[in-house]
Amino acid sequence: MGSDRFRWGVATSAYQIEGARRLEGKGDSIWDRFFDDGHMKVGGDVACDHYHRLDEDLDLIADLGVTSYRFSIAWSRVLPDGHGTVNQPGIDFYRRLVEGLLERNVEPWPTLYHWDLPQALQEEGGWSSRATVERFADYAELMVSSLEGVTNWITHNEPWVAAFLGNLYGVFAPGLQDWSTALEVAHHLLLSHGRAVERIRENSTKANVGIALDCRPTRPPRLEAEEATRHFDGFRNRWFFDPVFGLGYPDDMMASYVERGRLEQMPSFIEDGDMERIAAPIDFLGLNYYTTVEVTRSEDERDDPERPPSQIPSEGYTEMGWRVDPDGLRSYLSELNNRYSPKSIVVTENGASYSDSPDGYGHIEDQRRIDYLDQHIDALLHAAEDGVPIDGYFVWSLLDNLEWTQGFEQRFGLVWVDQESQERTPKRSFEWFGSVVNPDSPESVALAIARNG
Repeated sequence: MGSDRFRWGVATSAYQIEGARRLEGKGDSIWDRFFDDGHMKVGGDVACDHYHRLDEDLDLIADLGVTSYRFSIAWSRVLPDGHGTVNQPGIDFYRRLVEGLLERNVEPWPTLYHWDLPQALQEEGGWSSRATVERFADYAELMVSSLEGVTNWITHNEPWVAAFLGNLYGVFAPGLQDWSTALEVAHHLLLSHGRAVERIRENSTKANVGIALDCRPTRPPRLEAEEATRHFDGFRNRWFFDPVFGLGYPDDMMASYVERGRLEQMPSFIEDGDMERIAAPIDFLGLNYYTTVEVTRSEDERDDPERPPSQIPSEGYTEMGWRVDPDGLRSYLSELNNRYSPKSIVVTENGASYSDSPDGYGHIEDQRRIDYLDQHIDALLHAAEDGVPIDGYFVWSLLDNLEWTQGFEQRFGLVWVDQESQERTPKRSFEWFGSVVNPDSPESVALAIARNG
C-alpha cells in the first residue's frame, strides 16, 4: 500500500454520527425515508451531532493517538439528488474534515458508500437501476477531485447488507422484499465498485483503492450440515468476495439460484464486460469482522440471515447476541489469503457492543470491550505471523452512535455519548487502545516484526 507502517484506526459512518439532516442543502437518503415511514425508533436528524462538533471529535481522534480515521461521505450531502447540482457546503464540510485530520497527523480513509443512497435516486429505481452505477462513478470522481490529501479510498461498505437486508429481508432501508431485486442490487453494487475504482485511478495517480466486505465465517463445521454450511458461505461471503477477486459468481450458488427460480440461466442484468470491471485490481481488501456463526438450519432455512439467540448467554457473547470468536478472525484471514492472495488486508471494522455506563465519578469501566479487542488484536498478530499481509486495524467505533434500526440501544464506541447533552466521555477502552497504538507498544512492535519478517 505504499507504506511500511501499520495503520491503527477507528471508524464511523456518516448517517450514524453526522446529524444535520437537511442543513445547508443536504438531501434526504433512503434512511431518512425509512425513518419517516416508521421503521426506526430514532432517525439521523441529530445522531451524534458530529456535523457541529467536528473539531471536538477530531481532537478526540488525535488524543487517542491513532494513525488513521475511517469515515463515510453522505452522498446526498454533496449531491442532494445523487447527481447534477453539487452542494458546495457539503463539499466544504468534508474538506474541513480531511484538512483537520491532516493537521493532526491522522490519515483520512473515506468510504464513498455506507448504505445511504440519496432518496432521489431510489425514486429513479435505486440500485436495481443500472443508471445508478454510473451515478456512483460520477460521485466517486467528484469526491476524489474535491478532497486533496486523501490517498486511501474505500468504495463500498458491506454490500451484502445493502443488497440483502435492504432489498430481500426489508429490515434495512429501502425496506424491499424481493429475491430478484436483491440479486440485481448486489450486482450493481459490485459493478459500481469496479467503475469507481476506474474513475479514482483516472483522477489520482497516488490513490490506494479497496472495498470493505463483511463476513460471517461458519464455525465449527458440522458434518450433518455440510451442504447447508457451504450454501450459507456462498450466500453470505463468496457471492461478494469471489467476483471482486476475478472468480466470478460461485458456480454452486448460480446453479442453486437458477434451480430455485431466483435467477435466470443468464441474468439479463449481467452484461458483457461486467465481471471484468467488478474484478478491477484493488490495492487492499477491507474486512469487517465481528463474529462467526454455526449453521444448523434445514435446507429450506439456510438462506436466512443469522439471528441472535432469544436468550443471550452471559459469557461469550456481546450484547448484539454475537458470539465472541477471535480464533475465527485468524482462521478466516488465512482462508482469504489462501483463496484470493490479496496484496493487502486491512481490518476495516472490528468491535463489540457493551452498555457499560458512567459510574458516579464519570468513569466507564468497559473491561469486556477491552478483552474483546485484546483477543482480536492477538488473533491479528497470529495471522500476520502466519504470512497474511495485514496492514491495518480499525476499531468500530469511535463514538457510541446511531445503530440503525436499534437506535442508541447498542453501544460500540470507545467514547460514551450522552444522547441528550451530546457530551462525550472516553471509556477505559479508549485509554487502553491508546496505549496499544503507540509505536513502541508490544502489539505494534510484534506486528512490525511479523509483517517485515
